Amino acid sequence: MSATAPTNTGIPNKKLAMWAFLASDCMFFGTLISTHLIYRRVNPDVVIDGSVVPVTNIFDIELTSASTFILLMSSLTMALAVSAMHKHNIKAARNFLLGTILFGSLFIGAQVYEFNHFVHGTDIAPSLTLTNTIFGSTFYVLTGTHGVHVLLGLIWLTTWYFFSFSKKFGEEHVMDVEITGLYWHFVDIVWVLIFPLVYILEYI
Repeated sequence: MSATAPTNTGIPNKKLAMWAFLASDCMFFGTLISTHLIYRRVNPDVVIDGSVVPVTNIFDIELTSASTFILLMSSLTMALAVSAMHKHNIKAARNFLLGTILFGSLFIGAQVYEFNHFVHGTDIAPSLTLTNTIFGSTFYVLTGTHGVHVLLGLIWLTTWYFFSFSKKFGEEHVMDVEITGLYWHFVDIVWVLIFPLVYILEYI
């Protein structure tokens, strides 16, 4: 049976494999998010250098909100890329893939800036590192793991973008691009959960 042939479920092998992977990743991120929330409830005070620091003094909610919007826009361009592939419009698909890559790169750039901002500290918030507080440990592991997923997605998308210039790229790759889209949408959905539960919740 070929990689794109349907299984007994009627779903192609490749897509079924991706859904299985995403299901396991759901449990993985569910564990990370739950761990962060439980530790926040058990240890509500973030103590750095002997002082209790409000998490709202550490976060830059405007920056994170902007980067969230950017990531959501990347999901739109990814959907448009898949749609263009189904319509056999390679040029449009390539352009939308490039748009997704640019939006995803902006998100990663914002996250790197945010982490650097946290580590170096500010006048109202001391340095937050991976090891100096429980909050820092769970926060960096959760958001950092998500960032790695975005980075892997960017590498995957970039590969398709450059391959789209090849004469070998065509209708037979519609399913492959669609599967990449499934992964990218999953990454976006995970962030839609992380943003309110990790960031917004601190302001309520």
